[in-house]
Amino acid sequence: MKYSAGFRNAILRKVLPPNSQSVYAVAKEAGISAITIHSWLSKLKDGSLDLHYEGGEPTPAQRSAGEKFKLLLESKSLDEDQLGEWIRQRGLHSEHLTLWERELEGIMTNKQQELQRENARLKKENQELKKQRERDKSAMAEALALLTLKKKVDALRGRDEEE
Repeated sequence: MKYSAGFRNAILRKVLPPNSQSVYAVAKEAGISAITIHSWLSKLKDGSLDLHYEGGEPTPAQRSAGEKFKLLLESKSLDEDQLGEWIRQRGLHSEHLTLWERELEGIMTNKQQELQRENARLKKENQELKKQRERDKSAMAEALALLTLKKKVDALRGRDEEE
């Protein structure tokens, strides 16, 4: 997959000083392979890649859900005047924030529904295990009663035979 120069450079800035984040952490956050980042770093080292250019921010579509969430939280703490400047600095539009909010709400709703289904499945499994435990207890009690009766019968027969 081909990544834009802006996206690539934003990722490289995270792993290079002064940020110096772990390549694997950045790869996981961005949803790309750590090998790709290592490749970009080696190209940067040998001079075949230039990190300095205009427009270092990734496009809104290239941002991970985590980045979108952080930006949404940051935007909520700003007043209207500051928000316009903040949006321009990051190369965003106010529509992006609205879309990201809906997208994240959808993700959370899906996750909640998934958790509810899993909870219902576990409750059903728990009920089945309780029923099975009760059946096993009944079977063990019945087996114990039969064993006790057999011992009594054997004991009575043993006395009768001896007499």
